[in-house]
Amino acid sequence: MKILAVLVNPGGLADWAAKYHPKITGLLKTATRRPPLVVLAGDVGSGKTELAETIGDAVARQEGIEITLFPLSLSARGQGRVGEMTQLISAAFDHAVSEATKFKSQTGKSRGGVILLVDEADALAQSRENAQMHHEDRAGVNAFIRGVDRIGNGGLPAAVVMCTNRLGALDPAVKRRAADILHFQRPNDVQRRALLTAPLSELGFSAIQIEQLVTATGPRPEIPHGFTFSDLTQRLLPSIVLDAYPAKPITFERALAVAKAIDPTPPFQEKTV
Repeated sequence: MKILAVLVNPGGLADWAAKYHPKITGLLKTATRRPPLVVLAGDVGSGKTELAETIGDAVARQEGIEITLFPLSLSARGQGRVGEMTQLISAAFDHAVSEATKFKSQTGKSRGGVILLVDEADALAQSRENAQMHHEDRAGVNAFIRGVDRIGNGGLPAAVVMCTNRLGALDPAVKRRAADILHFQRPNDVQRRALLTAPLSELGFSAIQIEQLVTATGPRPEIPHGFTFSDLTQRLLPSIVLDAYPAKPITFERALAVAKAIDPTPPFQEKTV
């Protein structure tokens, strides 16, 4: 969140420096010149998109400014007509730049900020090193890079957040421009316990019973990967409820059986070309 806060409101960092380190100048310029791009990379169902869609609220509250989120969907790829993908991506950046310009302040805190969210980013910014890549896709990647550079060079209160399951598929020039690449993993025992404790405690499950469900949702001898966050919230917990509905109460034995019957979502396998 700190990275996005600095990108959309560099004036906030200047206020901090004036209060705590009034003599720094070069270091402050270096910190505020970071590329306006953050990449969220990791396994499926690990919460990348949910974080990207909600982080703007946290940044807005911390910085005391309005944040506008613009999702850039896969429809920006168009239907394959010559020049269409480039035009759609350029138009998306044009709109983001136009809105961010309204919030830009010559001095002090930004009046607001813009976050351009690119989900499934590897489909829009895949590596141009791929020999089989279509010309239109290459042109689209070029347009995307130009858009990121346009925001950065303009010093606009805006940032681009990319989500991808295939970090290795992103174009090297895109990854090089990232101010940070955050890696998302599947929940470990501590995280699964934290997520399951509240809802299962409502059912009267004991700590020992909850711990058995934590173990059941982790790696297994036959399956080396545990549940994703979405496996827990969108599959397991609703399945426990529906298993008992409408004629019987939820029991620990049935909840454990349901957990063991669910196979966790397989990890996304990157394929090298």
